[in-house]
Amino acid sequence: MNTKAIILLFIANAISGIAQGMSMIAIPWYFAQMDSLRYFGIVYIITNVLSMFWVPWSGTVVDKYDRKKIFQVLTATVGVIILSFALFGIWNDGLSMILVGSIFVITFLNYNMHYPCLYAFVQEITPPENYAKMTSLLEVIGQITTISAGAGATLLLEGAVNGRMDIFGIGINIGFDLEPWKIQEIILLDGLTYFIAFTIISFITYTPLRKRTAELGGVITRIKTGLRYLNGERSILWFGILSFMVFTMVLMETFYMGANYVRNHLQESGDVYANAKMAYSMGAIFVGVTIAYIMRKISLPAMVIGLTFIISGVYLYLSVNRSVFLFFVMMLLVGICNAGCRISRITYLFRNVPNQFFGRAGSVFFQAHILLRIVLLGVFTIPFFHLSNNIIYGYRIMGVILLVTAIVMLSLYRRFDTSLTPK
Repeated sequence: MNTKAIILLFIANAISGIAQGMSMIAIPWYFAQMDSLRYFGIVYIITNVLSMFWVPWSGTVVDKYDRKKIFQVLTATVGVIILSFALFGIWNDGLSMILVGSIFVITFLNYNMHYPCLYAFVQEITPPENYAKMTSLLEVIGQITTISAGAGATLLLEGAVNGRMDIFGIGINIGFDLEPWKIQEIILLDGLTYFIAFTIISFITYTPLRKRTAELGGVITRIKTGLRYLNGERSILWFGILSFMVFTMVLMETFYMGANYVRNHLQESGDVYANAKMAYSMGAIFVGVTIAYIMRKISLPAMVIGLTFIISGVYLYLSVNRSVFLFFVMMLLVGICNAGCRISRITYLFRNVPNQFFGRAGSVFFQAHILLRIVLLGVFTIPFFHLSNNIIYGYRIMGVILLVTAIVMLSLYRRFDTSLTPK
């Protein structure tokens, strides 16, 4: 196995992920502090509309070109753009909402190519018997970076008065005072890590374990080839779309609804918002460590269905919850459910989708959920959801959608590959 290549890839992903995570926590909270979450909703809608065109094209790129080179081009390009915005903000002592929103758009579009490329690259250089271990390891490392980002965002957003910062409501003495960072300073840190990641990726050498045949034709032709593949594999198509639903709702909560919920429903500050991301990550790490064993006992589709039922109940409960402590507990469960679904989904697709089509298959699943996110954002940016604590009705809508999803998957269960993951 390409052990050294995988280690370097994971290190590069973790380093840039910590700073990216802090930025993506800080940006929604920045709009919340400005009482402009409705405008951030419009930014998120624009992001998803752009993704409709970006995702299919990026899927063909991931399947056609050397994935190491894709990472290098991506990190260098996005790093230059983010760093330029940050330096502009420092020079002018601030960034406008338009520029902060643009940074969110750029980072999100980067995610839409980065993660499909990461998963396809790992599949390409990993033996099949190690798929479950690799997807679990990806989740654990990813969530450790999210915990680090959550702790960093807590410190940078709220500062440390008299050397004290709050983690889950507990005061921790860090030994020094720190003024809250400005948004452009957090983004500057983000921009610098892209170049660290670029340097690490440059040292990656590997031997492909999956052969990809060259495909003739342009982008449209390659997209059609991917669609024809999925049309002939309807069970994979349905599993991919339905198993993605939990991730879609978590994205809605993470990047849009969570800040509104903490500020307007719980009436708490930025440290609670950032700590919630840490609680979520703790749940995800627990799953990443234990799921390889669970996969030997339960089929991947059964795992996804069960976790979808659970997270449906979590979102429905959050619509009536007032306790900050129980909010953290529910975020822990969200982390467990989302990570369990994601590891199960990726492992299932690793086992059932040829590497030749992996990027494009992922693009189709992304497309379906981009459309859903646009519809939901169109609903949740209505002024009603921003009055008082009416965001709780959004959580009820998400809970019902996930409940219906779980029921539909249960009805299709026999069509899916239910064989247990090899030991």
